[in-house]
Amino acid sequence: MSRIIEESRAMISDGCLSTATQRPSPHYDDRPDPEDISLLVVHGISLPAGEFGGPAIDQLFMGTLDTVHDERFQYLHGVRVSAHCLIRRDGELLQYVPFHLRAWHAGKSHYAGRNRCNDYSIGIELEGTDHAAYTDSQYQVLAAVAHELLQHYPKLTAQRIVGHQHIAPVRKTDPGPAFDWAYFQQCLHRL
Repeated sequence: MSRIIEESRAMISDGCLSTATQRPSPHYDDRPDPEDISLLVVHGISLPAGEFGGPAIDQLFMGTLDTVHDERFQYLHGVRVSAHCLIRRDGELLQYVPFHLRAWHAGKSHYAGRNRCNDYSIGIELEGTDHAAYTDSQYQVLAAVAHELLQHYPKLTAQRIVGHQHIAPVRKTDPGPAFDWAYFQQCLHRL
């Protein structure tokens, strides 16, 4: 078992992963039914577009991104978004919203005949783009987190792990063709 998988083994307590750095975002609210966590949505994000490693994603989720003076981010002015977790390129795991609360990651969305995916989903962001390969560290950490979520939330199944593009087609493309779904499933099934 790789070091990253071992270090990513998490326990969930009060909706928080024990192995994640906690970064409480102000962008969340209560779920209509906290017992109805039945979908895991994988996203891809980079800020500025195509750049990795900077503070902008964290600032966006924390509501501190300078969208007034930094022209690269003016299109995000007034946007309030978050995800439950972010997995950086090196596998660093950050948690912004406890799983029992509703993070604002999916936007207008639908899955299997249900709208408003934020109501019943967990959103995990991967630092990346649609066309740049995600790192092995990200796949390993994502698989470890997904494994813990599958153990903790009985309505969540491996068949209900989707990309943002699957719940908001046309509007969203992430995590895109660079995300290797078969490899992710292999990583998940090895746990």
